[in-house]
Amino acid sequence: MKNLDHNRLETHVKVLGWLNIVGGVLLLVLGFFTFIFLTGLGMVTGESDGFIVMTMVGIFSGFFMGALAIPGILAGIGLLKGKNWGRILAIIVGGFNLLSFPIGTVFGLYTFWVLFQNDAPDYFRPLKAA
Repeated sequence: MKNLDHNRLETHVKVLGWLNIVGGVLLLVLGFFTFIFLTGLGMVTGESDGFIVMTMVGIFSGFFMGALAIPGILAGIGLLKGKNWGRILAIIVGGFNLLSFPIGTVFGLYTFWVLFQNDAPDYFRPLKAA
């Protein structure tokens, strides 16, 4: 595998950061609409038990999607700021993305390819004061 030079690594890290942020925001929006849809579906049934069950499922689904989205957004912000914690979090999120076939798998592999470059640890290392 050919290693990336510093400029190309920087470009890929920024792309990866924005992909994490956009993916996380889309998942948050999907969670919100899932909550709205399931709650509305419970209202349409006209039964109080159906409404309660669908509302609970909607709340759980929405919060679950939000809980999955937040680490990706934080990882993206950390990557854009060049923080090592962002790199570590992005690697963890990338590992979970591998399970989401097919798009998440490609995204996870891209994450690993970028963040396991030989120069990646140096890119995220803080500059020493002179």
